[in-house]
Amino acid sequence: MAADGGGFVSFLAVVAGAGREADRMLALLLSLATLSVAADEPIGLHPDNPHYFRYQGRPTVLVTSGEHYGAVLNRDFDFVPYLDELKAHGLNLTRTFSGTYREVPGSFNIKDNTLAPVAGRYLSPWVQVGDKYDLDRFNPAYFDRLKQFLWAAGERGIIVEYVLFCPFYEEVLWDIDPMNTKHNVNGVGACPHTEAYTLKHPDLLAEQEAFVRKVVAELKDVDNVYFEICNEPYFGGVTREWQDRIAATIVAAEKSFSHKHLIAQNIANGKVKVESPNPAVSIFNFHYASPPETVALNRGLNRPLGDDETGFQKTGDRVYRVEGWEFLMAGGAVFSNLDYSFTPSHESGTAEVHDPTPGGGGLTLRKQLGILKRFFDDLDFVHMAPDNSVIRGGVPSGATVHALVEKGKQYAVYLNRGPRAALRIDLPAGSYRAEWVDTHSGAVAKTQDLDVVGGAATTLESPAFEEDIALRIIKRSK
Repeated sequence: MAADGGGFVSFLAVVAGAGREADRMLALLLSLATLSVAADEPIGLHPDNPHYFRYQGRPTVLVTSGEHYGAVLNRDFDFVPYLDELKAHGLNLTRTFSGTYREVPGSFNIKDNTLAPVAGRYLSPWVQVGDKYDLDRFNPAYFDRLKQFLWAAGERGIIVEYVLFCPFYEEVLWDIDPMNTKHNVNGVGACPHTEAYTLKHPDLLAEQEAFVRKVVAELKDVDNVYFEICNEPYFGGVTREWQDRIAATIVAAEKSFSHKHLIAQNIANGKVKVESPNPAVSIFNFHYASPPETVALNRGLNRPLGDDETGFQKTGDRVYRVEGWEFLMAGGAVFSNLDYSFTPSHESGTAEVHDPTPGGGGLTLRKQLGILKRFFDDLDFVHMAPDNSVIRGGVPSGATVHALVEKGKQYAVYLNRGPRAALRIDLPAGSYRAEWVDTHSGAVAKTQDLDVVGGAATTLESPAFEEDIALRIIKRSK
């Protein structure tokens, strides 16, 4: 958030963590903070390389291991210790669902699912009237909590991907939703779950657009947020025309704003080439994008590419650490691991993650992803591009390698699988410092000064390593 007023916002965060009954007091203080703290320009595309972001004047990639998207809509989740835990490891992103969708206990075999509040603890964007919701009346308590969350995240340098909608994967999830005619007083949403996000029902669409306009207006002056149209719209009958309509609603709502927020679109699980991008969309997200083939397929979009959900590869750390390193080293800009160690009773991420939970998470993985983030922070990555052609040989059998390069100046290489390598790298004549970085500890495992005269590729022998290792080569000034 803006630098001025930061102390007051810190005080707000303390109040937020003081207890779950402090909402009214915090809402009052928040309204005063909104008046006293000026907004910075929101996170945007980097002007020198729009494959990456700029935030508060600095280039950035977004890396996290975050909770399962219920931080705002679940009243039982104390988000302050959660955000503190992300900050402690240098992680700078969290993904949260708006509350237009929620799950039920047991959904997808997730234990203590933050996205599945227990009875009476769901916080809806709409006012509850008896046992139903009024979609024409927005819930002040929801928007107060949302702003509290955003301010607390901003104080910790954390960007929020705010997901407006999510498909109803099963009828049971539509059956509990306020947009279903069973649960609202407005008589809208009399349709199957596969038609909720189409243009077939103008009355329901009007309520959805009104919600989007309300969100955009409320978050006008927030600099650490961008909007994702819909999570996994390739399920549940979501149409492209409906997505385009929501994107247009955001654009129209922000038309008079001095600063506009980025819009993200979730494209596919795995990989696909985007053939007809919506010009309003700036971030193209994929899930389970390992190996990161979709990055090369969509390099021509000249926009940030995200791998903003992982999972379904069991609970171990290695697979998700490798996914993060490979995606960013292939030229991606966002890696968001889904971390099931965060629950409403373990907001600091101390819950044990067991099968059959579909993914992983935990302290060790968060530390390792923090190492990935710091590795990028130490590079001038805005001037680099993926280029494996500089690797002339020496890759161990069965290993994969990814290189980011600014030729003659800086090289970053990630090697998955060892136990040793003797990489032959094409370096122009000059003096360089090479450092092999342990992806588990962050320590520099080996350093070598190189004086390259040109001609044959330079051989760099790695230290012994388990599983994976990174290499950084920087040209030295004479």
